[in-house]
Amino acid sequence: MQFNLRSFFFLKNSLLAAIVLSIFCVNIPVSHSWKVLDLEQEIWKVKSPNLPSLKNYEAAYLHNAESTLASALILHLNKRRVEVYNGQQLIATFPVAVGKRGWETPQGQFNVIQKIKNPAWEHPWNGKIVPPGPKNPLGQRWIGFWTDGKNFVSFHGTPGEHLIGQAVSHGCVRMKNKDVEKLFELVSIGTSVTVKK
Repeated sequence: MQFNLRSFFFLKNSLLAAIVLSIFCVNIPVSHSWKVLDLEQEIWKVKSPNLPSLKNYEAAYLHNAESTLASALILHLNKRRVEVYNGQQLIATFPVAVGKRGWETPQGQFNVIQKIKNPAWEHPWNGKIVPPGPKNPLGQRWIGFWTDGKNFVSFHGTPGEHLIGQAVSHGCVRMKNKDVEKLFELVSIGTSVTVKK
């Protein structure tokens, strides 16, 4: 009786081992089925898919930006670029236009204090209101980070995207509309903003 029980377990375990081995070796050539080293080499020969090449500079830093919130923005006035960081990792960078002579973008350490989709614009000298739309000088997004209580400075879109890269604004940071829309999704109220030469 004891012999038969041992035989039963031996046969059961042998059968299970044979089934596992046959499943494991289904797609491996017969000449390699019993060679562990060759099996490991076959596994390492699996090729990863080809990734599409990056077409432009901005895309190089947008690999995972959409799913990551920014902890800090660094605006380089001389480079005319804003860098977006999550901790120490650079996750995006965008070209910008900055304040012209006499209307320089303020330098220092600030925080995002406003986020507005499709903002209206009030003309500073005549008070005329320009509603949201393609002719609005603020574009499609407004991300305010400085105020003296009366005036504000922000990152915002522009209908004049050909001026990006220049010092042409009255202090604000102009961006391409597609770029400021991406930035709008990455920042939150309180995100750090550093402006430096």
